[in-house]
Amino acid sequence: MSVKPVITRQYRGKLNQAASKFQGFALPPEGWIRTARKALGMSAAQLARRLGKTRALVSNTEKAELDGAVTLRTMRSMAEAANCSFIYAFVPKESTEVLIRRRAKEKAEQRVIEAGVHMALEQQTLSQTQIESEIERLTEEILREQPGALWNDEGR
Repeated sequence: MSVKPVITRQYRGKLNQAASKFQGFALPPEGWIRTARKALGMSAAQLARRLGKTRALVSNTEKAELDGAVTLRTMRSMAEAANCSFIYAFVPKESTEVLIRRRAKEKAEQRVIEAGVHMALEQQTLSQTQIESEIERLTEEILREQPGALWNDEGR
């Protein structure tokens, strides 16, 4: 028995856990640095002193955060200076199982469409029921095999 499926399930569990805990969690309008600072009643000058930096740097960093131009290292040091933890995560919009099934179905539909073109040229088209059945069959096959090309876009 391969260890890979077990490891894959563990990774999916971690991502699904992030989804369940952080779904709908968003960047505050003023950014995390300013929000934490204000929640603590800390001025930008006070945060700067705790960092051993200038107030201008704190202000510029708060602006950079909103532009998405701040580094993880900077966010971590700002959080630590405010006695906070900095956490980042990839949070899937849906469970990993739903995302993978949807992608497998897209791949299956593409294969059926490509096959349908060839069959039409040979005047052997399938009914809508047969097409839907074949898409479902191929989707299940792709899910069982979990090919490495599942997320490749070229050639689908």
